[in-house]
Amino acid sequence: MAAKILIVEDDASIAELEKDYLELNGYAVDVDADGRNGLKDALEKEYDLLILDIMLPGEDGFEICKQVREKKNVPIIMVSAKKEDIDKIKGLGFGADDYMTKPFSPNELVARVKAHIARFERLSGDGGRAGEIIEIRGLKIDKASRRVFINGDEKNLTKKEFDLLTFLAEHPDRVFEKEELFNRIWEMESYSDGDIATVTVHIKKIREKIEEDATNPQYIETIWGKGYRFKV
Repeated sequence: MAAKILIVEDDASIAELEKDYLELNGYAVDVDADGRNGLKDALEKEYDLLILDIMLPGEDGFEICKQVREKKNVPIIMVSAKKEDIDKIKGLGFGADDYMTKPFSPNELVARVKAHIARFERLSGDGGRAGEIIEIRGLKIDKASRRVFINGDEKNLTKKEFDLLTFLAEHPDRVFEKEELFNRIWEMESYSDGDIATVTVHIKKIREKIEEDATNPQYIETIWGKGYRFKV
């Protein structure tokens, strides 16, 4: 069965070009031209990946990403004509998996779509990981169901927050620089200082969700001048 993709893009020519290339590569594609319909479809229908423009009538891409992330675990690629790092940081901070700046090659979009869907299937499927659970001082990470609990209370983490927390917990007492964490979790071939800053944003959000006192973290500690380490 073909993977299903939702494109939310108000520029009809861009949306049609993206749709054509994705369909040529075997994907089933829906298109919404405004943010309200896009948000409704993203929440009510099942998609394997979302492509969200940032500047949209109704609801912008940031808001769609934020609301979808609160309820669903699906790969999200954000696209924009803006080149500022702050927009990239904001998009990734809301839980987007990737950020593309217009204009971009349709072939590059297809390549990124393939990579994100494959990676999501790899992480979500059994792959010998079913039943694997990490438990450390009240923190429980169920890798098979991608759920996180603190003293029995479930915490709602975004896809990247879960991936980052799990990676650190699987490598306790090892210090990772921000650049290495970004490479490992976001899997982008090229990046800027703005991209790296999203690691800090995600660590902050993880701490707010799993730490009793986010200013005095018991799980993920900052090693000043170096990076982050998961404490055991």
